[in-house]
Amino acid sequence: MSVFEANLPLPPRLKKGTLRVVPLGGLGEVGRNMTVYEINGKLLIVDCGVLFPEESQPGVDLILPDFSYIVDRLDDVVAMVLTHGHEDHIGAVPYLLRRRPDIPLVGSELTLALVEAKLAEHRIKPYTLAVKEHQVERFGPFECEFVAVNHSIPDALAVYIRTKAGKVLHTGDFKMDQLPLDGRITDLRHFSRLGEEGVDLFLPDSTNAEVPGFTPTEKHIGPVLSNVFRDARGRIIVASFSSHVHRVQQVLNAAAERGRKVVLVGRSMVRNMTIAEKLGYLKVPDNVLVDLKKVDDYRPDQIVMMCTGSQGEPMAAL
Repeated sequence: MSVFEANLPLPPRLKKGTLRVVPLGGLGEVGRNMTVYEINGKLLIVDCGVLFPEESQPGVDLILPDFSYIVDRLDDVVAMVLTHGHEDHIGAVPYLLRRRPDIPLVGSELTLALVEAKLAEHRIKPYTLAVKEHQVERFGPFECEFVAVNHSIPDALAVYIRTKAGKVLHTGDFKMDQLPLDGRITDLRHFSRLGEEGVDLFLPDSTNAEVPGFTPTEKHIGPVLSNVFRDARGRIIVASFSSHVHRVQQVLNAAAERGRKVVLVGRSMVRNMTIAEKLGYLKVPDNVLVDLKKVDDYRPDQIVMMCTGSQGEPMAAL
């Protein structure tokens, strides 16, 4: 804890029926997203991610949210809602569940599968509840309704939280891509209906919101990759998030089109894409994937290496 944080006064005692919202990370930074909602002595956590270190932080592998606010109150946590499966939203879950392994984890099918695989490495078997868009679940004094949103990973959800103090719309990461690879767009009709019901606090994730213009649709990336693969004469190395299923799908498609083999490099990349293929979120063309151990059986111009490390993470494969 920094000197500045250490000198902050404790928040006042919460009056009954009052909702307190405390971000423990992710505010003004891209990473370690974690927000705590508190009412009538009960806590609801939304997301629990990590932040990757900068070059000025040698020797640091991961940066976690500051758990000190809730570490003595974990028995009051009624659930942890996970909006999607990126590391900056789920990466710190094992470190919190070490302190209380039975905190219920709530999220979509793919999100929970990615979390469960991560927790298995920590020998933690969680209690999970898989939810879908339009589904409504109650956790103590919190009623949560889930909304489909489009993002660079499938199965992302926003959450609408109803409490006696008011209603909160927490979006998680989302894009307004009208031509997503999986056809699952951000559900503006659902958002509109919730708006008619009433939103007292709107908490959108606004990365790059201050930059004018629009983010290109994912479908524009495919032809670009295809052209790069066509012109490349040697081995191709592509770096991405280990959970960026849509980007890996585009790389697989471009490689198949150009007659190249794809090698997945990095433990998390192999693990996550195996899960995504098993659940049907990743469609692997026939005879495209090859094992890393067999990469020397092919000429460099026959290989694409799909690896982690697009953010310069110190432990990544790149």
